[in-house]
Amino acid sequence: MRLDGKVAIVTGAASGIGKRIAEVYAENGAAVAIADINLDAANATAKELVDKGAKAIGVAMDVTDEAAVDSGVDDVVKQLGSVDILVSNAGIQIVNPIDKFSYADWKKLMAIHVDGAFLTTRACLRQMYARGKGGAIIYMGSVHSKLASPLKAPYVTAKHGLVGLARVVAKEGAAHGVRANVICPGFVRTPLVEKQIPEQAKEFGISEEDVVKTIMLKDTVDGEFTTVDDVAAAALFFAGFETNALTGQSLIVSHGWCME
Repeated sequence: MRLDGKVAIVTGAASGIGKRIAEVYAENGAAVAIADINLDAANATAKELVDKGAKAIGVAMDVTDEAAVDSGVDDVVKQLGSVDILVSNAGIQIVNPIDKFSYADWKKLMAIHVDGAFLTTRACLRQMYARGKGGAIIYMGSVHSKLASPLKAPYVTAKHGLVGLARVVAKEGAAHGVRANVICPGFVRTPLVEKQIPEQAKEFGISEEDVVKTIMLKDTVDGEFTTVDDVAAAALFFAGFETNALTGQSLIVSHGWCME
């Protein structure tokens, strides 16, 4: 599963899951573009990788901005030579019951998860097709790509949508050697999840400890959070598997929370 000579763009890579994926890719030979809405944070993460001997750059990218995505991908190609791997990871979470969900919040979440996936996919596919050497598109789904939970209507909708997008990209990209797959993690204790714990405690009228035990980890086989290392290992597997034998798939990484 080495990635020597490959160039990867990872969105939302200045922290959390995206950062760990970028680190693992760099450790396995890839040049990595840290694409993030926060350029200072992206540059700081890139510097950490460069200091360890990797090739990495920071790229400013608001994934909901068509021009920013297109210019960001162009910049990566100019600086690193190609785009072989896209990890569409940027995301947010907003928790509310449907009847209290504002349309503005719905649109914001859907724009980042779904529009962002489309825009980055389109920009990278154009580069991959033109170069003619294939590639890998990897979407950061969720167990909520398979299941539903209360209070997360737009998130569940978006994560289900990424599975559909991946399947279409797999069909269209096959003739060009481009594969598309989805990673579906369980709860990973990132800042995004940490923020949800008090929000859900308030909404359900339970303690934060009970949110973790009775909601987040209730259906796992061992009561454990999925880790950023777990997710990064799956991302490395998808990036390094170079035939159409593995495309259009979704891999659940959830300590047995969801089995299918």
